[in-house]
Amino acid sequence: MPERPEPYQNSTKPAYTLLDRLAAFISPEPDSRTELLEILHDAQERKLIDSECLSMIEGVFKVFESAVRDIMVPRSRMYVIDITRPIDEWIGDVIENGHSRYPAVEGETDEVIGILHAKDLLHYHEEGFSVREILHPAVFIPESKRLNILLRDFRNNHNHMAIVIDEFGSISGLVTIEDVLEQIVGDIEDEFDEEEDEDKIVPLKAGTNGPRWRIPALTEMEDFNKTLGTELEDSRVDTIGGFVANQLGRVPHKGDTFDIGELHFEVLRADAHQLHTLLVEKNAAMQEKNPVTL
Repeated sequence: MPERPEPYQNSTKPAYTLLDRLAAFISPEPDSRTELLEILHDAQERKLIDSECLSMIEGVFKVFESAVRDIMVPRSRMYVIDITRPIDEWIGDVIENGHSRYPAVEGETDEVIGILHAKDLLHYHEEGFSVREILHPAVFIPESKRLNILLRDFRNNHNHMAIVIDEFGSISGLVTIEDVLEQIVGDIEDEFDEEEDEDKIVPLKAGTNGPRWRIPALTEMEDFNKTLGTELEDSRVDTIGGFVANQLGRVPHKGDTFDIGELHFEVLRADAHQLHTLLVEKNAAMQEKNPVTL
């Protein structure tokens, strides 16, 4: 009698025991991102992963959910180099700002013609030096581009900055690889970032409409009101960062601007998880004080 052939077994597939199947039935795998995050939060509570690890994982999810418009530096806050001006008129600003790359324009136009790398200015005293000749090509991307795709493009193309354009082709801002990475790892400080004491409100040079302050988000509401002479109130929060988040109804984004009474707020530093620093300008022309109570 001929032997019956052995049934084919795929050695690459694991053999599940009855116990494995029963465990899978009792504790099924997550079917959605929300369920996965709940499992990760539970793991953090049980000390299987630390809070920093959990925060980074949440940041990765945020990168896949967010678009460039959510983190870009708006056009109003871009520092651009007009290459038609003599170098001596703006090289001091380049040194003071401390950035490594600057969008370059020609004259009063809003058209970016390239990206200037600060290190290339080391030879500007040499005879025949031309700023136009050292410009690098600018990369233009739409506001709707997903951050995970942008990060992949940055890595593949060895590029660190992109100019953001709106649906009409006009410049709406810029974004850097650092802006994207901060969504995952939190705020990245370098030697040019201004040091900020979490308990200190720093007065700055007066703006167009009145006095200005750089204010850490953890500043207590009482200290904020005392320093600025305001009467902002919100019974649900203790800090100005919490107050701002409640006003916006979400985690603030870098570059957000809004007004509350006589105060103009601008978010200077924020990541995917929290607000870090605010710029606040008080309109001296507004005489009436209108308390904000929530």
